[in-house]
Amino acid sequence: MLMSDPTESNKAKPASKDSEERSHKIFTYSNDAIFIIDPARDRILDVNPRACKMLGYSREELLSTPITAIHPKEMPELLAFAQSVFDQGHGWTSELSCMTKSGEALPAEISASVVKIGDKSCLIALVRDITARKRAQAALQQYSENLEKVVEERTTELRRSEERQRALLEINNAIIANLNRESLFTAVTQALGKILTFDVAAICLLDREKGVFRLFALEMPSLVKHPFDVGTELELKGSHVGWVLEHRKPLLRCDLEIERQFPVEKDLLAAGIRSYLAVPLVARGAGFGTLNIGRQTPNCFSDEDGVVLEEVGKQVALAIANMVAYEEIAQLKSQLEQEKLYLQEEIKTEHNFEEFIGQGQNIKKVLRSIETVAPTDASVLVLGETGTGKELVVRAIHNLSPRKDKALVKVNCAALPSGLIESELFGHEKGAFTGALSRRIGRFELAHRGTIFLDEIGDLPLELQAKLLRVLQDGEFERVGGTGSIKVNVRVIAATNRDLERSVQENRFRQDLFYRLNVFPIRIPALRERKEDIPLLVKYFAVKYGKKMGRNIDTVPKKVLDSLTTYTWPGNVRELENVIERSVILSTGSQLELADWLPKQGISSQGNKVPTLEELERQHIIEVLEMTGWRVSGERGAATVLDVKSTTLESRMKKLGIVRKS
Repeated sequence: MLMSDPTESNKAKPASKDSEERSHKIFTYSNDAIFIIDPARDRILDVNPRACKMLGYSREELLSTPITAIHPKEMPELLAFAQSVFDQGHGWTSELSCMTKSGEALPAEISASVVKIGDKSCLIALVRDITARKRAQAALQQYSENLEKVVEERTTELRRSEERQRALLEINNAIIANLNRESLFTAVTQALGKILTFDVAAICLLDREKGVFRLFALEMPSLVKHPFDVGTELELKGSHVGWVLEHRKPLLRCDLEIERQFPVEKDLLAAGIRSYLAVPLVARGAGFGTLNIGRQTPNCFSDEDGVVLEEVGKQVALAIANMVAYEEIAQLKSQLEQEKLYLQEEIKTEHNFEEFIGQGQNIKKVLRSIETVAPTDASVLVLGETGTGKELVVRAIHNLSPRKDKALVKVNCAALPSGLIESELFGHEKGAFTGALSRRIGRFELAHRGTIFLDEIGDLPLELQAKLLRVLQDGEFERVGGTGSIKVNVRVIAATNRDLERSVQENRFRQDLFYRLNVFPIRIPALRERKEDIPLLVKYFAVKYGKKMGRNIDTVPKKVLDSLTTYTWPGNVRELENVIERSVILSTGSQLELADWLPKQGISSQGNKVPTLEELERQHIIEVLEMTGWRVSGERGAATVLDVKSTTLESRMKKLGIVRKS
């Protein structure tokens, strides 16, 4: 290591041995390149190994290489920096680069100070290669620019989405506010024009009797000449609108000059329409028309526009369906208000079926099943949603059986705490557990020679299912804390609103017990599956509660009955009974007044379709299931998020038909 000029060595003060060793180690092992420079002679006096490695020279080559060769393009800046160091005694810069032996420019960070070597003032420079830092800075800059671009694009996309959502809301408001043909279509096209540019818009509706499409409405904001007038008929087969309705998906034509499939497209092109987009109109599962927009220039619409127009089409379809219904209602309004509902057919009363109100095939099938199984001792499994009348079926079976003079004992398996169910079913001996101060007879003993009704059997704990199976197989059990077996002669009827087969698959219900209970299953249809019985039930409940309240309700307006029939009744007959009871309280005359007790569903008085409570519940459950990866139970399951029991959630999923799609 060069610590002094050899020609001046006699004049330099000798350094201590320790100091020299420390300096030598710093110089040799430094991670920075170190140069000792004589600026006056433009030469390097000494370098450390790091400097050689960084620039690709040997030490001898560097000591013989002029500084100008290492900084060929930045000599003015280098000289200015050197002068600044001489003036101030030290300095720092990150604006200079070094040239390697291979000609590569390395960005460098240089820290320099003035040192005395003999009587000469030299520079000692520490040089650090900052190539990696520069690359990182450049990458960060590029990332920042890309991020700004992404944010800008996303902001534009969100703004466009907001505009479209706003337009869809305007269309929805237009649907609510306009129920006649002219004002409705004008309002829709005005709102649609804010998100999609078009020269012509049209609606074609299907005439099912004639098997043709009829041009229902036409709007031409750009005054384009249209080849058809309102009322023009188009063939169902061989037309673009027929294809759209048949396939239930959008049809996009970018340029009719080069892509035509249907004869009618030639007429569109002749009228100056170069591109168009058509989507189906579907309401309540039935397709009945198309919504179409066109432009005089080619390549104006995209697949994304098709998605937007489809959303508009869904609302327009409901609006038109409601509008047609409104027109029919308007024509019959004066007559319907005066009509009275007369129920002429008598309710079936033989075999003690007076509590079963209905004359449809579904309820008759249930009654035939009751008549068939009641005289036997076979186990019966009654299936049905909450509120369908499962307990009525159980009572009817018991009352028609040879056991009718004995007890019908009911046990609600879902209402009893799990720790008490065994004692309730089988009884307990004195001292069997804390609080067992005396012997207690269980429900099975009480039902001896009679019938036991196990309601909500799907909620029976798994550990008790084996004991219940033993009773069904052998007719015997032990009381809690007892040692001897007790024999009983009991007919078992169970009921549930759960899918027991699924519970078996999920190991939450014993398969052998299921087969024992499912000897004779009876499924009670939901009220929405036997809507023909709703008028009978309405009349029955109106008379029943009218008598209780001293009122004579003998008229049910058709509008009220239509609302009651249209509603899906998630609470089934029980919910209908509650609604009619409240309506009787509200009614002041002989006519049943429904008011606002019924949840709004189907066609409202304004003519718009609003979701039912059941639809909202179904949508909410699906969203939570998707959020939890379709996990039902457990800490991270949907039941925990919804704050309900997993069994309750599974029951609702079954009822609402919620199944995970593969």
